[in-house]
Amino acid sequence: MMVRAAYSEFQTNSPYALKPQAHSSHSLILQLLPENGHGLKLLDVGCADGYLSRLFAARGFAVTAIDAIAPQPPLPDVIPFLEADLDHGLPPVADAFDFVVCADILEHLRHPEALLRQIRSTIAAGGKLVASFPNSGNLYFRLNVVLGRFPEHDSGLFDRTHLHFYMWKGWHSLLTRSGFRITSARQSVIPFTLRWPDSPGFAGLVESTYAVLARMWPRLFAYQFVVVAESW
Repeated sequence: MMVRAAYSEFQTNSPYALKPQAHSSHSLILQLLPENGHGLKLLDVGCADGYLSRLFAARGFAVTAIDAIAPQPPLPDVIPFLEADLDHGLPPVADAFDFVVCADILEHLRHPEALLRQIRSTIAAGGKLVASFPNSGNLYFRLNVVLGRFPEHDSGLFDRTHLHFYMWKGWHSLLTRSGFRITSARQSVIPFTLRWPDSPGFAGLVESTYAVLARMWPRLFAYQFVVVAESW
């Protein structure tokens, strides 16, 4: 529960907020990054309200954050913020980064391949891309489609602002075409603790059980994929 403990007080009115659950994409991203970021440069692409940027900076990373709208509350001065419409690409960046994080952003872009190619050029030698994206092969998604439903939600697998509904093969192909090789992949789970906030113990048990299923059959049960990738 490291994420919850570190920033449990950081809340916004945006549907895109910090996900502190143990098996969330945000927790998995934090697990995949070094605990000690001193001396390392990190670019947070699509930073939303900056909840992850703050956590990265707390680990010692030199963080640069990018999004279309400035975070609220504003980021501390130690985290430079660049305002940019990512559908038109990255703004000019002076540094080469050891890590570039794309957390839950690629599915919202018209041309994610173009952005990924730009990102590739900003990564330092030996650097890594850490990205998360939804799994449209998830059982919940499949059942809705089979039943003739395609809801429009504020967030989640049926987020009304998603422009791409890829399964694992589609995301893997996108990264490969963009010049990246996936070196590891993890799976997040459906956030049952948000569905059943009055029963956190039971919901947590369901999430832990579901995490086992997601590891065994990721293409069917993964809620999101969280990957580490390198340039090839």
